[in-house]
Amino acid sequence: MTHVEPGGSGLENRRPMSPHLQIYRPTLTMIMSISHRITGIALYFGTLLLAWLLIAASASPPLTRQPLLVSIRSLKTDLVRFTGLVPSSSWRIRHIIWDTGHGFAYPQREWLAQATLIGGIVLTVGVWGIAYLVS
Repeated sequence: MTHVEPGGSGLENRRPMSPHLQIYRPTLTMIMSISHRITGIALYFGTLLLAWLLIAASASPPLTRQPLLVSIRSLKTDLVRFTGLVPSSSWRIRHIIWDTGHGFAYPQREWLAQATLIGGIVLTVGVWGIAYLVS
């Protein structure tokens, strides 16, 4: 086995340094990926909160139990969860398209990112509007 001297003029000096976030220009696809992870974590904790609320409602005495699914608090909780669920679902559809081997070229990749972002926003605003009109 050969001994490699650190700081010598060998191969280790010609290797590029590890890339760091400071040298990358953020792209829409990169921001969407980070947002997907953040909304996934938020949805996980939102689901735990909803499960806790349902368990608490079912364990309380019948005379003190309020209709949880009809209350304004649960409607707001469900709408907030839905706000994270719709964009996350649209991002999953984009990943399904990628799984088929399509949409990896530069213009297609950016178009898919824009379409999922706009589609998620439009669907979320539409559901919030319908919920506002119904309540």
